[in-house]
Amino acid sequence: MRLLFLALALAASAAQAEDLLQVYAEARAQDPTLAAADAARGVQREQAAQARAPLLPQWSASASDFRETGGGERGRLRQFDSSISQTLVDLGTLHNWQSERTLVSAQDALVGAAEQDLCARVASAYFGVLSAQAVLTTTRANEEAFAEQVRQARSRFDAGLSAAVDVDQAAAYYELSRGATVQAQQALEDARQALAQITGRAPGALDRLADALPALPPEPADAQAWVARSLEANPDIRAQDLTLRASEQRIEAARAGHLPVLSAGVDSLNQRGPGIAPSDNGRTITQVGFKLTIPIFAGGAVAAQTRQAVFRREAQRDQLEITRRNWTRETQAQYQAVLSGVARMQSASAAVQASDRMLASTRAGQPLGTRTMTDLLLAIQTQASAQSAFEQARHGYVLAKLLLQRAAGNLNESELAAVNRLLVPVNKEE
Repeated sequence: MRLLFLALALAASAAQAEDLLQVYAEARAQDPTLAAADAARGVQREQAAQARAPLLPQWSASASDFRETGGGERGRLRQFDSSISQTLVDLGTLHNWQSERTLVSAQDALVGAAEQDLCARVASAYFGVLSAQAVLTTTRANEEAFAEQVRQARSRFDAGLSAAVDVDQAAAYYELSRGATVQAQQALEDARQALAQITGRAPGALDRLADALPALPPEPADAQAWVARSLEANPDIRAQDLTLRASEQRIEAARAGHLPVLSAGVDSLNQRGPGIAPSDNGRTITQVGFKLTIPIFAGGAVAAQTRQAVFRREAQRDQLEITRRNWTRETQAQYQAVLSGVARMQSASAAVQASDRMLASTRAGQPLGTRTMTDLLLAIQTQASAQSAFEQARHGYVLAKLLLQRAAGNLNESELAAVNRLLVPVNKEE
């Protein structure tokens, strides 16, 4: 079924552009990081099952057949033994099981964190490709514009209307733009490989952001409110908190090494042989009893295990604090990134409009002698820079909003779907 899904996904991607949700669905099926987190959860669940096993009934049976050398049948002894036991009181094992169960919950939180990380990684890689494509588009347009200026400068020079320095200047800008195009192509290929690392295959054409993109600040418009959300709902923080709780339960388990253990048991013994008393030969003897084990001295092992558990608890407490501080900083950083994204989009949009007007005015003024070749080349370069900054601001803004949701512990497929509605196919005419 999984192979059929991948085959259909590959066929669909070959026929049309891929959107963010399609890439995410493929990544979810193929990403090894998420699969590793799920496998680790399975390991911990089995660990909890093993920790519980000593608290459940235990049943063992054995059969023996003894013969004296040269004794024949008269020297033969057959024995069957069955033993059933049930732990009644064992606080050490109980606390150990509770600790392992708490770690299962911690692994559940880590799987949730891995799922949110996958959303963030897919979005980052997806918009990384779009940003690289935008840069390449701009550099190619820049290269073509400079190439045209080289042709025009040579025509004007051949006609005796300009100096050779204009040709050389235009050629210098053109050659530099060619180098920028090569660099942009390399950056795009690297961005595509970054996305392929997640999905397991090279991506096809990707849907792009629509021209009409709303630029809204975060809601609520309070960085501390987002930090409070993160400290409460971030799955990485929750996993560390649960691990701290498990380490505290480990301390109780270690301390219980000094406490008695009470169990009940039923033992059955059946023996046959010439050496057995006639009244017992072939008869099953059953014993029912209680067993109380009281630890007295274990060479200091219990005290050492308790101290070790305390040290681990303190290390985990510090790790929790590190995680909380990291996500506090990340949440504030992404909140500010969204705000700056809004401002960057507004300023870059104004810069694009101004650079378009400047280029049009410069082109009109050059034949009249009011604008030089230098002015025109700089106007072309300025327009390209403004357009590139505008596209980078758009992609950065959308990605920052998703990463803010990740920091707050709310990033999921529905958030990706909301962004996906802002995309349009690359071949769609606006």
